[in-house]
Amino acid sequence: MNEIHVDVLIIGAGPSGCVAASYLHNQGKQLKVVEKSSFPRFVIGESLLPRCMDHFEEVGLLDVLKDFGFEKKHGARFLKGDVVCDFDFSKKHTEGWDWTWQVSRADFDNVLATELVNRGVDIAFNNEVVDVVFAADGASVTSIKDENGDVYKVHAKHIIDSSGYGRVLPRMLGLDKPSSIPEHSSIFTHVKDLKRPEGKEGTMITFDVLDKDTWFWVIPFSNGDTSIGFVGLTDFIDSFEGDTTERMQQMLKLSKYYYKRFEGLDFKFPPVSIKNYAKSVTQLYGKGYALTGNSAEFLDPVFSSGVTFATESALKAAKLITRELNDETVDWEEEYTGYIMKGVSVFATYVKEWYTGNLQTLFFHRPENPDIKKQICAVLAGYVWDDTNPFVKKHDRLVKNLAYLIDMEVQEKEKANQ
Repeated sequence: MNEIHVDVLIIGAGPSGCVAASYLHNQGKQLKVVEKSSFPRFVIGESLLPRCMDHFEEVGLLDVLKDFGFEKKHGARFLKGDVVCDFDFSKKHTEGWDWTWQVSRADFDNVLATELVNRGVDIAFNNEVVDVVFAADGASVTSIKDENGDVYKVHAKHIIDSSGYGRVLPRMLGLDKPSSIPEHSSIFTHVKDLKRPEGKEGTMITFDVLDKDTWFWVIPFSNGDTSIGFVGLTDFIDSFEGDTTERMQQMLKLSKYYYKRFEGLDFKFPPVSIKNYAKSVTQLYGKGYALTGNSAEFLDPVFSSGVTFATESALKAAKLITRELNDETVDWEEEYTGYIMKGVSVFATYVKEWYTGNLQTLFFHRPENPDIKKQICAVLAGYVWDDTNPFVKKHDRLVKNLAYLIDMEVQEKEKANQ
């Protein structure tokens, strides 16, 4: 049985794992990345936020992504009936990137992983973690099954779990806990977008809000394909009969705005359904390991926060581990959990208030307040650590309070018109 010794073992070669690996490689650390799948492979999470561009730039992965030609995302559009709420990332409270990408993750993740392999990073595809044992000092021995079914061991001083929905360490260490996010499910697929309109209308990411709990996403890619999917209460998604293809065909009729565009188009793969997708854990780190991205917390796809939290947490974990390897003292509770959960709590508020209807009240109330819109736009761009933004600093009460005032205003107008 082979024995490998490294500074850091990274589980997962998605954006989270690649950002962590790129940073550690740039710092001259010895590392190994193990990935259960072969690339390219399908995965959901196709809409990015401007904040993650900072991460790719810092670790030297931005240029190779630019060269591929992914569809640029300059904002996001929310529709509800005849009302349109259009966020432009160039008009936001916080300074930062004004654009990002909407991507086929099979291509996106493959570009990142291939670049790292070309730089000499050891990434083992079709390799699965089957066991891990931690010593008191945090050193670990991980048993890994390779593509031939043979098992080898990796001795590491630290582990970064970037396994996403695989949630390797949370499963093995019993770290899962129920999420506080309401239980929703999704169903999604890709289509060759043969009826795509020319210009901005054809390329804009859109969320068609059907009711308080149900919405339809449209994410166009630069290759002519488009990701489409519904999110709703689990019971609602399950209420449609037939297999996933039949259910998706029925559900498309719910979108008055988009039905004609996608009517009769073949799905590129049978629609995938994920039930009760929100995830949480009891802790984000332990002696010798850190959880990043979806292996730690997954909130809801409505604001596309998944990849950004994955890369934010990966870069933060890699930096803290580098400091420890350099014999510096790290306060993981404050510098990792405290920092990451600050951003998670902001987005969690927005997700919860979306489904209470309060945030939807702010989005679709007319006339719009330009200052409020800029502040909310900065949150939707992923800049959820900026305390100069009232909608970050006071997130736990500001959305609710403003929605209440708007509701009171509407009621007063209705009374006056009676």
